[in-house]
Amino acid sequence: MRELSVVGVRVELPSNQPIVLLREVEGDRYLPIWIGAVEATAIAYEQQGVKPARPLTHDLLRDVLAALKAPLRAVEITELKENVFFADLLIGDGVRVSARPSDSIALALRVGAPIRCAEQVLSEAGIVIPDEQEDEVEKFREFLEQVRPEDFAG
Repeated sequence: MRELSVVGVRVELPSNQPIVLLREVEGDRYLPIWIGAVEATAIAYEQQGVKPARPLTHDLLRDVLAALKAPLRAVEITELKENVFFADLLIGDGVRVSARPSDSIALALRVGAPIRCAEQVLSEAGIVIPDEQEDEVEKFREFLEQVRPEDFAG
């Protein structure tokens, strides 16, 4: 497993489909995952420090895990089948729960849990951005600083 960090979310044009972009902590590969608008909003809220008046679903799950004293230890993106990513939540002392990567990432950000990815998934779906395209990544980071979670509302 390779550890990843969340670069951020953005909307792919012209389809208006949100993606979350992850990057290897110790490596050069990026992993783009197409996600739903609700999950994009949840990830963007957490990255921007937005605290809604009432808990979102991912906040609720964080609170339930805390109340049960069953911490989220890690998120693992385990496989890619027919262009669909699969992930597991590693909870407490060895409990593994299947989950969508988008929900898993939103929860991991809320509790500070590491996000890991199977080498096979990174080999298949990871991309290396050449040096001349690094300015595009910087533009993406600038975009993330200006985007609001409401921009992802369908």
